[in-house]
Amino acid sequence: MRFLAGPLSRIEEITSVARIGAEFVKGFRALHFVGPCVTVFGSARFREGHRYYELTRAVGAGLSRAGFTVMTGGGPGVMEAANRGAREAGGRSVGCNIELPEEQKPNPYLDEFVEFEHFFVRKVMLVKYSWAFVAMPGGLGTLDEIMECAVLVQTGKIADFPLVLVGVEYWTPLIGMLRDTLLREGTIEAADLDRFVVTDSPADAVRIVQDATRTSFGLDLGGPVKPARWLFERPAHATHVGHEGRS
Repeated sequence: MRFLAGPLSRIEEITSVARIGAEFVKGFRALHFVGPCVTVFGSARFREGHRYYELTRAVGAGLSRAGFTVMTGGGPGVMEAANRGAREAGGRSVGCNIELPEEQKPNPYLDEFVEFEHFFVRKVMLVKYSWAFVAMPGGLGTLDEIMECAVLVQTGKIADFPLVLVGVEYWTPLIGMLRDTLLREGTIEAADLDRFVVTDSPADAVRIVQDATRTSFGLDLGGPVKPARWLFERPAHATHVGHEGRS
């Protein structure tokens, strides 16, 4: 809260820069060997048994079987469902959690877990290591995340990675608003809207990701990046750990 409260003293500002830099380094070191990832965004409020929880669980499993590491925000709800699906399919599952005033605990289906103080650092990590982005039904945070990905693609800051919205009933009103208002008024172009693919099918979502990453980017899922011993790096292990097993 204090970081965004306005100008601070010079010492406090320098300290903030150092803390932010250290947080980036922590994220880079923890996540460098976990990919190739697909990030799944979505609400923390859908619990086991809800249709969107189960839909996300199937998406996570499908992505895992396709050879991707499933990355989420590391929390409950849809994030948990995606990580759970990956775990149940025998794949790798990672989370980038955020420190909040009301603590958001990491879900128990994570192989690798990093916690961040700043939302913008966390969002960089969720984007940096992923070859595609899947948005399940969610709230303001999910909208912020998938729209930021769309802006990064639009402005050429990242490649034209797939943006898949899963949940036709949920996302169709948003696509309609973008088409009927933003596109009509000329504030976006048709290409910006066409980047979003909406589906109800986990299999279709996985296929879209596979096709784009293979044909457009030549992604090879065959071999992991090797750690550099001189940097004291360690390979990412596929051991499944719960909360008590993480350092």
